Amino acid sequence: MAFLNQQEREQLAAQLRNMDFNKAKNKLLRIDPKGRLAYFRNAQKPDTYHTRFDLVGLGIRVTLVERRFVDEQNGKLHSRFVLENVIVEPTPDNRL
Repeated sequence: MAFLNQQEREQLAAQLRNMDFNKAKNKLLRIDPKGRLAYFRNAQKPDTYHTRFDLVGLGIRVTLVERRFVDEQNGKLHSRFVLENVIVEPTPDNRL
């Protein structure tokens, strides 16, 4: 597969921003057979979680940034995650 250039990375980020987390995750896992999940919901700040995918075949790293909201229903706490931002950056091998 060819590496993605700047314009293609921006288009991918725009597509992923309009999806919910599970749809974005499935799309990323399908577009690159060599891709892998680097880390899942790593807490960077309170209530902000990062999930990173390394798509080696495309020469990019995609980070999905989620925000956690806690709802109380019938005395129980329920977490709800909302996709807040998508960061698409080139890997060191990608010079496009």
